Amino acid sequence: MPVEFISAVHTDSGASGPAAASRTGFDRDHLRRYARALDDGGFDHTLVAYHSASPDAFQVAQFVATHTERVRPILAHRPGVVFPTHASRALATLDRISDGRLSVHIISGGSDEEQRREGDYLNKAERYERSDEYIQILRKVWQSDGPVSHEGRHFRFEGYYSDVKPVNGLIPISVGGSSPDAYRVGGQQGDIFGLWGEPLKETGEQIAAVNAVADAAGRPHPRIWVSFRPIIAPTDELAWEKAHRTLGVLKDQARNTELLRHYRTTGRPANVGSQRLLDIAERGEVHDRCLWTAPAVATNAAGASTALVGSPETVAQALLDYVDIGCDLLSIRGYDPLNDAIDYARHVLPLVRQELAHRAATGQAA
Repeated sequence: MPVEFISAVHTDSGASGPAAASRTGFDRDHLRRYARALDDGGFDHTLVAYHSASPDAFQVAQFVATHTERVRPILAHRPGVVFPTHASRALATLDRISDGRLSVHIISGGSDEEQRREGDYLNKAERYERSDEYIQILRKVWQSDGPVSHEGRHFRFEGYYSDVKPVNGLIPISVGGSSPDAYRVGGQQGDIFGLWGEPLKETGEQIAAVNAVADAAGRPHPRIWVSFRPIIAPTDELAWEKAHRTLGVLKDQARNTELLRHYRTTGRPANVGSQRLLDIAERGEVHDRCLWTAPAVATNAAGASTALVGSPETVAQALLDYVDIGCDLLSIRGYDPLNDAIDYARHVLPLVRQELAHRAATGQAA
């Protein structure tokens, strides 16, 4: 499979930090500009994120699909909010609207506090177990030529059938996380597995853990999706100056309790992925070529929060380092989302693609 680039749409023109949609909620004109910039800029996919306080992700994904031609929405979806039979039909309908461009990213939920905002009181292990069952139901409905019944631990129904099916029979399913439960569900069920940007050594260890589960299940290895928040400028020196200005903004936002009131969770993060980012930050602020952990500390590792800092050439080489260890979906989104996406499309994507094309043409190994 080719190396592909992922961004993430933002529904609010004012948001530039971790609270991506907390200021005005939804700016239709901004979202249209953003989606078209990704389409025109050559991004392959764009994440449509999910949070209990955010605009509805299904409707945002449909908006993106109807205002673009080629970029493929990755809809973040939280099992437990929508019953899987309804979700199977809604996802298939959205896939039809997008002409087969949809993927779905299953979020089991890393924070008990955030899950309970929508009435979900399962513990983390139970949530991953539910996700496993949920994915199986989605695929069963999509592939069935007749009524489907199911009786499991979390869901039960009889005689369900949907007239609408995905364009290509199935919709690619992504799973993410950094816990053994995440590796198990991702290895057994995922077409894609998502990781946050850790150092190369730790990333390679996580890939091996997921692949081992897939091997044991007799499944192909999931494609690996790794996420960063690059900070670029014409030179490495200027990029680091920009990085420290960005860090100041993030720290100011973290102190703004009104800005983050719906997005904040208390204390040390409950999810393993955030804990890992904070532990890595304790071991050093810069890792490998240019991986910067200070933004993770400033945001309490709220989501993908490690940066790659440098010139476009430096950041492109850092991304290629991850390609070389098995990552073929590169998620890059910035702290100034729209402007950064435009800059990445102009200055980073072409460099990575040129190098990969050169390797393919010459038969050169990484």
